[in-house]
Amino acid sequence: MGANGRLIAISGLAAGALILVVHSGPQAVRAADDRPFSTWHEHLGGADSSQYSSLKQVNKSNVKQLQVAWTYPTGEGNYLFNPIVIDGVMYVQAKSNSLVALDALTGKELWTHPFQGPVVQRGINYWESKDRSDRRLLTINGGFLTAIDARNGQTIASFGDNGRADLRPGLDFDWTNVPPIHTNNPGRIFEDIMIVPLMRSGSDYAYVPGDIHAYSVRTGKLVWQFHTVPRPGEVGYETWPKDFWQRSGGGINWSELTIDEKRGIAYIPTGTGKWDFYGADRKGTNLFANSVVALDARTGKRLWHFQTVHHDLWDYDLPAGPKLLTIKHNGRNVDVVIQPSKQGFLYVLDRVTGQPIWPMEERPVPKSDVPGEESWPTQPFPTKPPPFARQALTEKDVNPYIPAEEQALTRDRIHNARNEGLFTPPSFKGTIEIPGSNGGASWGTAAVDPARGALYIVSHDQPTVLILVPPDSPLAEGAPGTISAESRGRKGGARTPPRSREPADAPFTHYAGPNQGFVSASTRLPSISPPWFQMTAYDMNTGTIKWQVPYGTVAALAAQGHADTGVISSQRGGPVVTAGGLIFTATNDKKFRAWDVDTGKVIWEADLPAAAEGVPAVYEIGGREYIAICAAQGNGPAVSLPGAEKSPPTTPRNSYVVFALPAK
Repeated sequence: MGANGRLIAISGLAAGALILVVHSGPQAVRAADDRPFSTWHEHLGGADSSQYSSLKQVNKSNVKQLQVAWTYPTGEGNYLFNPIVIDGVMYVQAKSNSLVALDALTGKELWTHPFQGPVVQRGINYWESKDRSDRRLLTINGGFLTAIDARNGQTIASFGDNGRADLRPGLDFDWTNVPPIHTNNPGRIFEDIMIVPLMRSGSDYAYVPGDIHAYSVRTGKLVWQFHTVPRPGEVGYETWPKDFWQRSGGGINWSELTIDEKRGIAYIPTGTGKWDFYGADRKGTNLFANSVVALDARTGKRLWHFQTVHHDLWDYDLPAGPKLLTIKHNGRNVDVVIQPSKQGFLYVLDRVTGQPIWPMEERPVPKSDVPGEESWPTQPFPTKPPPFARQALTEKDVNPYIPAEEQALTRDRIHNARNEGLFTPPSFKGTIEIPGSNGGASWGTAAVDPARGALYIVSHDQPTVLILVPPDSPLAEGAPGTISAESRGRKGGARTPPRSREPADAPFTHYAGPNQGFVSASTRLPSISPPWFQMTAYDMNTGTIKWQVPYGTVAALAAQGHADTGVISSQRGGPVVTAGGLIFTATNDKKFRAWDVDTGKVIWEADLPAAAEGVPAVYEIGGREYIAICAAQGNGPAVSLPGAEKSPPTTPRNSYVVFALPAK
């Protein structure tokens, strides 16, 4: 580490920040990505999670002519599914979480496959044999990997045990008492392997490791597994207490994962070790939590990793799939992987080596004042690109549109808390966290444009207050967000699995979230100044911001002349970029918009029947381009402003809505 804190050499396990492994296998340097980007066979557009389409029939000159081509009602419930389209058939989630096949030209229902129990909400995987005689849809239902015939919706009985493969047998301990392991991460298919992350079992605090498993798409048999909390003898084991792997989970890939299909590399973004805001029982940097881990997709062998937060105390897990892009850097093409984060940074790494493209500085950060806690003394800060979200909060950042007395309360809350920068540890006094553990990036919020070397990201500024409550405090039991020793492992009725032990002397984490800390009690508006959501455009060749604009509106404020606020809370999902020079997004203000990629200006918008939190899908049939969106999140959040008329509630009409230019 140089005197200026920049990373100038890579060796050993220093600070747990980066391990570089030279690998002579599948990832020799290749030219820029050259897949056509003209189909939507996989969720988020492809295994590279690009959220990009090379279709350009719809462009800046004609986008205002877009009209609804067809709709399909989802039925009761909220949905945020990203459709896929194969051979003119669109696969969606609807009708009590059933899998539904639709004619992608007309919206006519072709077949329905009902599910019992929870299903993956964000997307589904498609696989076909080389001769196309075998075509499968694979998803996780109730903790079982399930294979369905894509042509008729029937379960494929030869897969696993009568069509289902249990995810638990791969666990390396007695899993008899572990409930079925479910996740909302759709996973990814590479060749004949489906890569699946394990998820916590019914509770944030039950012991299920965040292992990554790979299964045969033909048989459902386990092919390989990778431990995100290392076992004895594995790299990174020394960054935890020696028995931690036996008693707690961590490093969960809960959101998305990405695959470089040419190199055969899977990029896995992971979450924090448990507990989210307290780590006295997990001293160390805690690999491979809060890391981008590059695995050989065929074998599960670790190639390299980069840790974005050491010993996470802020729930700063990596919430979005890494983005693959080829940029021009120092006069040559460089294939990079870009990892968005909750803390508002983009971590830009060489796809083959994991080395940062721009210098990464290990900077000193505030020290924890909680007895027994050993916060890590430094954290990695990218020198480029600049952050896309607010990373500081002062008394000047109070919302001028809320009542004066609430403005004063918000200023007091900021003034009285620990507020020493991005990595101020949680405290008994209360600590300001911004963008917040529910802020910054989230799943589906970033898209790349391989033709321009650009990245577009939607972000949320949602500050919170983190308060650690001692066990003898009257606040320890029953406080909102409190987790006590008695309730750990049993929240939601989940059974406590083997080796799920909690430190008896641990402070209880009281998470004073946005509804208590930074939301107006009278208006339900955020207590901080707008914009609350933004979309940022980066030129990734230079690592600079091209433009940054508010993302959506609040109708009640727009009616008063304040249109550039961005939407408010509960907005997930994000953009799709097209070769037509457009960015398509849907928001919880019940709008579908097309933005100009060069300026960030909205050049078209349409009303949706309900709020939307998913990612659009772009496809083509018979020479006609279609843009589909799942608008099925009810009516969005309610806002009540002084003096504004209250509109009567409406009945949500949740639907998939598909747009196209007028037929010729």
